[in-house]
Amino acid sequence: MIFRLLEDQVAQRYSEKRETDRRFMALALALGQRGLGRTWPNPAVGAVVVKDGVIVGRGWTQDGGRPHAEPMALRRAGEAARGATLYVTLEPCSHHGKSPPCVDAIIAAGIARVVSAIEDPNPEVAGQGHARLRAAGIAVDIGTGADEAAITHAGHILRVREGRPHVMLKLAVSADGKIAGAGSRQVALTEEMANRRVHLMRAQSDAILVGIGTALADDPLLTCRLPGMAAQSPVRVVLDSGLRLGSSSRLVQTAREVPLWIMTASAADASPLIAMGAEVIRVAGSEDGLDLLVVLRELASRGITRLMVEGGSKVASAFLRADLADEVRLLRSPKSIGADGIDALDGQSLAAIASAPGFVRSFTEALGPDTLCVFQRTPQRK
Repeated sequence: MIFRLLEDQVAQRYSEKRETDRRFMALALALGQRGLGRTWPNPAVGAVVVKDGVIVGRGWTQDGGRPHAEPMALRRAGEAARGATLYVTLEPCSHHGKSPPCVDAIIAAGIARVVSAIEDPNPEVAGQGHARLRAAGIAVDIGTGADEAAITHAGHILRVREGRPHVMLKLAVSADGKIAGAGSRQVALTEEMANRRVHLMRAQSDAILVGIGTALADDPLLTCRLPGMAAQSPVRVVLDSGLRLGSSSRLVQTAREVPLWIMTASAADASPLIAMGAEVIRVAGSEDGLDLLVVLRELASRGITRLMVEGGSKVASAFLRADLADEVRLLRSPKSIGADGIDALDGQSLAAIASAPGFVRSFTEALGPDTLCVFQRTPQRK
């Protein structure tokens, strides 16, 4: 009986410790997400320093990737970090880059325990950060909040493992599965709440991509227009195999304010576009257009980890057919366009997304009269 009581007490303490770890890791994840779209090429990491159940320091990766989350949280904690627990959403770095290793700062601060969500797949780290902490006598627990951290850091993970960014495909569709009126006529489908969410998606992406068809038909800006967040507009990317985008387009006209990268296979003179501030990037192409995997790898080589695809039906279908979409965010409007409208996917039905192997519906949310459905790849992908 006594042993049973002792076992129950140990189990209860262990359960309470796990719950405490989950709670503080959830805060670290929320802090890290503040940097989404702003820290590339570095991951958006969050960190929390806790001592005797009290938060004494918080940090997240700053714009451009420096400083890292851990040194920021440790600086705020000061002497209170000695003997404390550090919660961090990704394994602390152990190599010299543009800044000293985070493990050195953690050891020097006197941290007693580190709770790390996931190991960093970067071969320069890949378990070495955790090993160095343990060698210094610091207790290391790995795995709390791992699923959530894998989603937050999906772009970093894919860039390291596959040499490409995470691809989020966004589609706004009518009740009858259309994205535009006859002749690609632009139709306002979604209302204010959904539109604000789209601009937040842009702000949390490193880059946003459209095809030349959308660029010519809609003459979009592709910026974040939430109040006070214009500076968080992503890099604009246009797939323009034939170099058809003109200097008068709003994208080109604003290229000095928000970066514009034009991906093309054409050898035509691009000097007028370059003179306006656009960057013209030559990549491999074919009769069917640009090689999407080559495009993604080029973007990754430039530091892009999170790509939002907001193109038309042809671009959306091309990413799905090439098995290069990692996430689909489908905004459904109650409005109908009619049989003469443009289908959301070129030659594919929207039902193909829900039934595609490897995709699962992760959640559905009402945004005023509109509905957001999110489909994500299962962890077993490739």
